[in-house]
Amino acid sequence: MMAAKTMNHVGITVTDIQAATDWYIEVLGCNVLMNPAHIPDDGGYFSEIVSDIFGKGFKSIKMAHLVTGDGIGIELFEFTKPKSVIPENNFEFWKTGIFHICLTEPNIEKLAQQIEKTGGKKRSKVWQLWPEKPYKVCYCEDPWGNIIELSSHSYEQTWSNFEIPHKPE
Repeated sequence: MMAAKTMNHVGITVTDIQAATDWYIEVLGCNVLMNPAHIPDDGGYFSEIVSDIFGKGFKSIKMAHLVTGDGIGIELFEFTKPKSVIPENNFEFWKTGIFHICLTEPNIEKLAQQIEKTGGKKRSKVWQLWPEKPYKVCYCEDPWGNIIELSSHSYEQTWSNFEIPHKPE
């Protein structure tokens, strides 16, 4: 059996790189690895890499690198040409692709309130997943419309050796 890979980072698009960097630090407790930097399509080496990744139409971005308490990176992107936009429907969960990140926070009620107070949104109630277990979840979003799930316990604690109960048919 192949060993499980480790998570390295997640990339998140925002419309204001400095405000987003500050918010992720102040509200979610991330640490800065690299402050926001502007990367134009100027023919330089790093610009060639970014242009190859984003393809035709890319002209410039701003990016910052943050890290969570367990060492997972959060790479923030503000596309400046073309300009990043917040979609009208930012929660198209039925489409393929990543639709949220999840952070572990024992006091999710408090963090969900902080998210709301600082320009984000609480999308769901705080739910206890099962009556006999203390595991809770809540869906929120950052001020730029990115979906953030809050979980009271680690992924392994919550989901190991568990089967979702169903009503008898």
